[in-house]
Amino acid sequence: MKNKQFIEIEIQVQIENSKNLLSFLRKNAKLVAKERQVDKYYTPAHRNFIKVKPIKEWLRLRNANGKFSINYKYWHYEKDGTSNYGDEFETQIEDLESLEKIISSLDMKPLIVVDKTREIWRYKNYEVAIDSVKNLGDFVEVEFKGKIDGKKPAEINNEMLKFLKELDCGKILRNYGGYPY
Repeated sequence: MKNKQFIEIEIQVQIENSKNLLSFLRKNAKLVAKERQVDKYYTPAHRNFIKVKPIKEWLRLRNANGKFSINYKYWHYEKDGTSNYGDEFETQIEDLESLEKIISSLDMKPLIVVDKTREIWRYKNYEVAIDSVKNLGDFVEVEFKGKIDGKKPAEINNEMLKFLKELDCGKILRNYGGYPY
């Protein structure tokens, strides 16, 4: 059995200028995948995820070029309303249509569909995703994929932001609630 890590340390940002970032990645990183992702988000009828501010959790079904997965995220917030990490549980599924019927039968309500194209790059301990989200614009997700080695999630978040700032991406706006929010 693989040793899984269920903590996700990631920043999602909207940047003013992706040109320098893309140029850097093309020279220094490995392109892992290009894919279209259609994400369907759900909430239990008895406990609406979007009523809690800030958003703490999501349940998502994803179709990524015909490969399906289910994902649950729960963010841990600091007193100032920022989040440096969250719990993440994700697994592949074989039959998306059947799982959607199961979720509906359990009284899970659909919230929104997020349709995006994504380029995934690997650079050192980072997975960098460049997303073009229908009706929202372009975003960047930087996820830490290395060993934490005693660092606090806030330190790693600051390192990821510094990485983007050093590439002169212009104005950087954090998105703490995810695309559906």
